[in-house]
Amino acid sequence: MGPLAGIRIVEIAGIGPGPYCAMLLADLGATVIRVDRPGASNLGVPLPPALDLLNRSRPSIAVDLKQAGGADIVLRLVEGADGLIEGMRPGVMERLGLGPADCHARNPRLVYGRVTGWGQEGPRAATAGHDINYIAVAGALGAVGRPGGTPVPPLNLIGDYGGGAMYLAVGMLAALLSAKATGVGQVVDTAMVDGAAQLMTMFHALAAAGQWPGDRGENILDGGAPFYDTYETRDGRFVAVGAIEAKFYAQLLEGLGLSPADLPDQNDRAGWPVLRETFAAAFNTRTRDEWAVTFADTDACVTPVLDRDEVAADPHLASRQTMIEVGGVTQPAPAPRFSKTVLDRPSAPVAPGTDTREILRDAGFGGAEIETLIADQVVYEASP
Repeated sequence: MGPLAGIRIVEIAGIGPGPYCAMLLADLGATVIRVDRPGASNLGVPLPPALDLLNRSRPSIAVDLKQAGGADIVLRLVEGADGLIEGMRPGVMERLGLGPADCHARNPRLVYGRVTGWGQEGPRAATAGHDINYIAVAGALGAVGRPGGTPVPPLNLIGDYGGGAMYLAVGMLAALLSAKATGVGQVVDTAMVDGAAQLMTMFHALAAAGQWPGDRGENILDGGAPFYDTYETRDGRFVAVGAIEAKFYAQLLEGLGLSPADLPDQNDRAGWPVLRETFAAAFNTRTRDEWAVTFADTDACVTPVLDRDEVAADPHLASRQTMIEVGGVTQPAPAPRFSKTVLDRPSAPVAPGTDTREILRDAGFGGAEIETLIADQVVYEASP
């Protein structure tokens, strides 16, 4: 079930944005065949297969792509697919005999999705990097942190998943619509540095308009404004405040028991240090959860800062079933939601090679051929 039911994708397993994009498409109903390397992890670190959550909802075939015959197995899968996802360095898939030309020779309508840090061309294209490097060059990393402090890595959300996986998913869907209309596939070149740079569009606009005058941590959305920041509470925990609009700011002051007549104007930057000190002292008089109750039914834009293991129990998220349990592991549910198509519950991730025989049979391989491929270690089966 799901709006992408009937779409078939071949995923060349890797780390970071490729698997995340494949998970998104599978969550939305696409059939995604994961072509694994035996024993590989999508996180780049050893992880039990059942806990490699980015692999959920996808069957797996384990193929040694460096072996003679390995590439042909993938090409036969490509013949019946709508799209392919890969995240290798530029040139690797071509050397394996699985580049766009090789795949389009077998299936001209294939959408060939590529995701890398630097893109398929440019001075850095052949060099290594990680999320922190891509968002640094894109101007995103330098904007995150406290005044006078060093830039703070915002996990790997902006490069790998925001600028990479999400843009790859959008690109795949756009190209799939085009292929459906024209019968001709194309290559989607997704660079995390491009996506991260585009995510900064609004901040370029604010700067051009003179509304982003400060350095890191000194502006309205980067923690510089006292009404858009976090504050420690009496129990050593934190609340998040996002009371930007005047009507929301008024409710913030009311909830804190403060009178606007006793304070600098909200948008008087010279008065921000006084506001911050006043807010910090007020929030430190109660616990995080006491403040959550105080502001629960208001538009003051004050919420508790939850730890990861608290998310599932939040009343709002619990009511929406934002977090679910699959295979004994709590994890985020598929998103977004649709009015007419109901998304299936994800299935637990499987070990590389769990579905090798079934995938080969579905692709038209005969029994003897399958046994030979297994015996020659071109493909592998997961250990029982």
